[in-house]
Amino acid sequence: MPTVNDIISIGFSLHQDGKLDEAENAYQEALKLGSENAEIFNLMGVLKLQQNNVPAALEWVHRAIRIHPCEYFYETYFQTCIRGGLYKEIVDCEHIVLKEYPKSFSLMFNLALAFKNLKRNKKAIEYYDKALKINPASYPAWFNLAHLYSVEGECKNAVSALKICKKLKPKDNDTDYFLSIALMRIKDYKKGLKLFENRLCRETAIALQNKTYPNLASRDRLWQGENIKDKSIFVYYEAGFGDVIMFSRYLPLLKKKCKKLIFYPQKPLIPLFQESGLGIDELIEGFIPESHLDFDVHSPLLSLPYLLGLKGDSVFAYSEGYLAANQELKEKYRKKYFDNDKFKIGIKWQGNTYYDKDRVIPAEAFSPLIEIEKTQFYSFQTFEGSEDTKKLTDKYNVIDIGKNLIDFGQTAAALSNLDLVICNDTSLAHLAGGLGIPCLVMLPWEVNWRWHDNLDKCDWYDSIKLYRQKINGDWSGVIDEIKNELEKLLA
Repeated sequence: MPTVNDIISIGFSLHQDGKLDEAENAYQEALKLGSENAEIFNLMGVLKLQQNNVPAALEWVHRAIRIHPCEYFYETYFQTCIRGGLYKEIVDCEHIVLKEYPKSFSLMFNLALAFKNLKRNKKAIEYYDKALKINPASYPAWFNLAHLYSVEGECKNAVSALKICKKLKPKDNDTDYFLSIALMRIKDYKKGLKLFENRLCRETAIALQNKTYPNLASRDRLWQGENIKDKSIFVYYEAGFGDVIMFSRYLPLLKKKCKKLIFYPQKPLIPLFQESGLGIDELIEGFIPESHLDFDVHSPLLSLPYLLGLKGDSVFAYSEGYLAANQELKEKYRKKYFDNDKFKIGIKWQGNTYYDKDRVIPAEAFSPLIEIEKTQFYSFQTFEGSEDTKKLTDKYNVIDIGKNLIDFGQTAAALSNLDLVICNDTSLAHLAGGLGIPCLVMLPWEVNWRWHDNLDKCDWYDSIKLYRQKINGDWSGVIDEIKNELEKLLA
């Protein structure tokens, strides 16, 4: 007659082969012979986790730990909690791990991960440090630690951690990309821009143009920074509207180096660039058959500062405003919306949330500002987030101009009538900065690389002033700072 261990062995073999139902039957059979077997309870927990049944997995693993608490069972428990997003439950085991398993890399790593997800970043850093003392060669631990350093504004530490990641994975594009971001955050653009060439959106943009114009936009015709004085260059967009507005500052510099500059931005940006010029010889407004288009070399937009060889402060070219609004359209909007003697302020609280939701500000958070006397507020919120405009217009005299703006040419003309813009980290901030309009930008706790580690000055736009959350997730403190600033300005 087979023993309990024999049946467990059979079940484990079936388990390894992915035959989960048969393995479960074997484990249940073994339990009939040994009803309080911690090893079987843990194996059942692992099995239920593989079936994505988190509640059942937790029940089994709890039974295993009650009978025989050990490092391996806690590892199963932590993995189950992670799958279920139960990070507090992991953190609750902190004292047990420190007392009983201080040399367990896995448990320290998962404690760090739990604290990270609970946004208790300082504690997460502490436990990644503990984990790395146990296993200094852990790429995931160094990588996560680098991210946390960046979030906490410890940018030089982030760079150091990512340099270790690069030693551990010398040819990893993700490491190179995130190291480039960390380097640019501390204004080391000489090294950062080179590594920035590993960004995913660059590859996507090149592949798209190569597919659209296979005979012209082939990889062997990518501009590498060589002399193109007598050549034409095709530059095309990548990333979002804000990035394209920000990096379009390099087009006049590029024009000085080439014979003809062809530029292809997103369609809503066309009217803005038509008005601004920027040295563009041909602005592509949509698909053009390959037979109707001719160029010698091509480049994605965000590669220009690297290819132009910009170093130091030259990276911040044209920080005083390089865009222009249509004056006739500006006057039209003035008569329709802005013909008053109040201090005119435009606001926006949300951009594209596909990549980053931390930048979103609740529309009603602007209420303390709107209540300031002698001001007239205008909502420039468009598309996603515009449904929240009603929360302001129902309560205050806020003019919803955003609903009538269909492109950035119109937005620029309307924006030019304002005394001030107050917004989140979004394309409107770049547009205001590019136009030289005073703008207060509200930043979340985790600051984007382009605003750098010293927020006292905005290097990219002279007209922009930056305000960062003092507490992760809290916008009220930022609003209070801006309110004080606004009241002083009006006084």
